[in-house]
Amino acid sequence: MTEQNGQTPLERILVVAAHPDDVDFGCAASVATWTAAGLQVSYCILTDGDAGGSDASVSRADMARIRREEQTAAAAQVGVSEIHWLAHPDGRLLPTIELRRDISRVIRQVRPQRVVTSSPIRNYGRIFASHPDHLACGEATLCAVYPDARNPFAHPELLEEGWREHAVDEVWLMGAPDPDTAVDCTDTFDRKVAALRSHVSQVGHRDGLDQMLREWMTGTAKSLGLPDGRLAEAFRIVPTS
Repeated sequence: MTEQNGQTPLERILVVAAHPDDVDFGCAASVATWTAAGLQVSYCILTDGDAGGSDASVSRADMARIRREEQTAAAAQVGVSEIHWLAHPDGRLLPTIELRRDISRVIRQVRPQRVVTSSPIRNYGRIFASHPDHLACGEATLCAVYPDARNPFAHPELLEEGWREHAVDEVWLMGAPDPDTAVDCTDTFDRKVAALRSHVSQVGHRDGLDQMLREWMTGTAKSLGLPDGRLAEAFRIVPTS
């Protein structure tokens, strides 16, 4: 349990991502750091990633099943066993009121103090972080955090289902163009690599994955002032309490 500047003690973290593997590219090493510290981390994956992969012989229904299995295996590598699947359409994600409601439901179920999600702001320096589904995920999640999940009169059907309002203290944005916080992940780098390698349908053909990640995380650590030789993941923290 970690105290947070007068906020509720940090016990639970919810990571909301558009696709299977987004968590693992964006913050798996941080997740491993948090679970190792005794924090409970849950995932909410908005699509099944059925538009992913490069094998045209695999049906889209089979791809969705494969990617759920891969994400479940990847989560286990970093100490996560609870995954909420929302099954919205891959490649067509929009920050609709229905998506906001569905994310709000998971927030009310998990009751996290911290939510981690994609930045809703396009990053022109790293365009791959700004897939349209990622932007929609970030926008819908921020709307779900504030005001939807904390407003008992938003989405009244959630109260009818028994899910009472919940206020999240802070949101950590992945892939933001202006990160302000680094998590030192030097000791959990190997667990991040193992998590990503679980996504065989997506990265099984990629050589040099370890080296790419090491160079990427070394640059992140350096840009945010960590000592030489450290590896880090970066976030923009948005207070929401």
